[in-house]
Amino acid sequence: MLNIPVLRWGKPYESLEKDEVLHFSTGEPVASVSQANGGIIQRDMRKAQKARDILRDFSCSELIGLIKKSADLYLNATLPLGDGQQSPDDFVYQQSSTTGLPEHMCRANMAKNSFVLENMHTILDALTRGLDLDILTRGYGVESRGVVMSYQAQTPVLGAVLPSNSPGVHTLWLPAIPLQLGLVLKPGPQEPWTPYRMASAFAEAGIPREVFSIYPGGPEAGAALLSSCDRSMIFGGTATVENYKGNPSVQAHGPGFSKILLGDDVVDDWEKYIDLIAESIYINSGRGCINCSGVWASRHTKEIAQALAERIGPVEALPPTDPKAGLAAFTVDGMAAAVWGMIEADLKEAGVTDMTEPFGARLVEQERCAYLRPTIVHCESPENAIAKKEYMFPFSTVVQCPQDEMLKKIGPTLVCSGITENEMLIKALSDATHIDRLNIGAIPTSKLNWLQPHEGNIIDFLFRSRAYQVTDDRLAALKS
Repeated sequence: MLNIPVLRWGKPYESLEKDEVLHFSTGEPVASVSQANGGIIQRDMRKAQKARDILRDFSCSELIGLIKKSADLYLNATLPLGDGQQSPDDFVYQQSSTTGLPEHMCRANMAKNSFVLENMHTILDALTRGLDLDILTRGYGVESRGVVMSYQAQTPVLGAVLPSNSPGVHTLWLPAIPLQLGLVLKPGPQEPWTPYRMASAFAEAGIPREVFSIYPGGPEAGAALLSSCDRSMIFGGTATVENYKGNPSVQAHGPGFSKILLGDDVVDDWEKYIDLIAESIYINSGRGCINCSGVWASRHTKEIAQALAERIGPVEALPPTDPKAGLAAFTVDGMAAAVWGMIEADLKEAGVTDMTEPFGARLVEQERCAYLRPTIVHCESPENAIAKKEYMFPFSTVVQCPQDEMLKKIGPTLVCSGITENEMLIKALSDATHIDRLNIGAIPTSKLNWLQPHEGNIIDFLFRSRAYQVTDDRLAALKS
């Protein structure tokens, strides 16, 4: 069993309080993880500026080169972890054993993170709209029109309170180091693996260890991190998002409520899109905020729901080592049963039908974990309570709603795939401020373009554009 310490600006710290992380199926101890308390985090954050000072001794391009080197190390190398070593196969096994994700999904998420590291130069060029990154280092520079521009970092470090359920979210904090900002991470209790392996890859690539800290711990640790960092991310449910709404220091990532809308001009050909819709619901075991949780159309909704139920309803819970496994386990005792209880309560409402019921029980309880099999629910109206729900497994409603009422009824939506050629509907979708990412046409909600921001632009979050004037002599020197 591995012993994993707290990392305090790169230095390992073994705490008296430890959390034993267990294999979700066998109960076997996988790691003993030291726990940080709020006082340690608050003390350490007094030294946060040092992390930025160290990184500013490198140019952004030098850091991007080291990040690119770390991409290969993260994906392929055997790296130090706690009091042991971790090969790529060890990582996949350990992450699967504590999160419940099938091993092939862990490998896929590993490849996704490595891809982002490998292509960081292109991603940052897109996110900054081609900005000379030296301007971020110096704080000011000259744009193509010959005018001085300035971008001021709003924090020396980026903090992140991370989840256990979806390893893919780690791509959101990866740009911090090449932007010359330190990293302060609180891992999810079942998923310490990615932050530690990433930190180890960074260090092996030549990035100074003193620029990152990792603080496993309970809610107190998360609260201390958020209160101590000038800019931080948190991942959670709707209550978490509401709690930090309007707080400029915290970027809260919650449920996606991502949707597919079929326009009246294409809905009669709905069969053409069933594979795309099923993929959007089912991929990565439905755990991502970009998975589709609602399909909206004005007609044929019962047929669409039936076709989806036939496509993914028969999927069975398979062991995580099976390459065909499509479902992740619920590893927290009682959670799957509680989620299914909420769904069952909503299924009693008039106009709501569980289309996957004929394919067997949805809740599969095992000795130490449970699974929820894919669930497709038909709603005769957008007013049905379950039409506004999202769950952490392949779950989707199919909602009957007139096209001209859809945008008023769908509610906040992280990703919307509007399948239509109707220019008026496309314009309305483009103008809808409650839609974050917008796909026009037959594009799965789960398909990302890494050259576009996932949810808010991290550059806008971490840096402030401001007026900045210099003398003519200094301007001439900058231009030269």
